[in-house]
Amino acid sequence: MAEVDDRLYAALLSERVPRVIKTEAENSRALDEVEALMKRGDELSPAESDLLELLVILIESFEEERYGASTATPVDVLRELMAARGMKQSDIVSLFPSKGVASEVLSGKRGISKTQARKLGDYFHVPAAVFLGL
Repeated sequence: MAEVDDRLYAALLSERVPRVIKTEAENSRALDEVEALMKRGDELSPAESDLLELLVILIESFEEERYGASTATPVDVLRELMAARGMKQSDIVSLFPSKGVASEVLSGKRGISKTQARKLGDYFHVPAAVFLGL
């Protein structure tokens, strides 16, 4: 079975030809591809999951070099993920104990707890650590 996955992965790679990201346009295309894959959620094949992981690594590398990841706070990350999906506060309120807590987190008045970080990570399909500033 692993051989079949390798073939599928090789086919995906040859179809999409991922490479080191060097420009904003390339980064934008990679982000669009990641978003499209993430929208499919649990429907991803193992090969597509590997491609998603590779694209995220390439994007992170480009953005770290270009912008320096240390400048983004956990709330900045949350706001950016929401903006990329056209979401409003009401779309994530169920991930917090109350509407008030969600509002305080998004306004920067309150930090994101470990429990909330896990829920957000699961919801957005990213490591919880990004919401904890680790």
